[in-house]
Amino acid sequence: MKKVVLLIIVLLLAGLLAYRLFSGKENKPVEVKDQALKISKNSGVFNTAFAELMSDYFSLKDALVEWDTLKADQAAYMLVQKADSLPMKELKGDSMVVMTAKSMAASIGGEAKGFSGEANIEAKRRAFNALTDQLYALINAVRYDGETIYHMRCPMAFKDSEEGYWLSNTSKIINPYLGKKHPVYQQKMLGCGEITDSLDFSKK
Repeated sequence: MKKVVLLIIVLLLAGLLAYRLFSGKENKPVEVKDQALKISKNSGVFNTAFAELMSDYFSLKDALVEWDTLKADQAAYMLVQKADSLPMKELKGDSMVVMTAKSMAASIGGEAKGFSGEANIEAKRRAFNALTDQLYALINAVRYDGETIYHMRCPMAFKDSEEGYWLSNTSKIINPYLGKKHPVYQQKMLGCGEITDSLDFSKK
């Protein structure tokens, strides 16, 4: 009788061991692997200030769509203030990134001042194109991740043959170079353009 009991015990132990080996993976401790450190995001203070800068730029763009030079000048004035007061000390990056961003912000302020000084809407749109180039470069430099920014191109911004660029927070094409009151096209070319880049640093 004892031999039978001993045999049963041995069989039970062998079965338990086999169960743990082949189907008891959940009993093993889960290995926690070290995760790669993510790229540091900019501070909330910096992103808020940058969002305000972008808001003034979008107001400027929208004013050009409407052929409203007064509103465009007002937005450009506000843009100068925002560019000059960006809290660069809140920027996450090495000293070279911070120095580059400061230089770009100063250029944006200068372009916005130049915009207001232009006498006609054609010259203002050329200043807007230069301003867009500077702001696009700054967004890339600081890796602004507050929203998705679309870089757009108009192939006939100047004299129907020269290209111009603008930035938007929506993928819908609303062309600030041809706008709603073009002397030849009126609103017919408002949707003229294409997206050339999409900046979304929240995913990078």
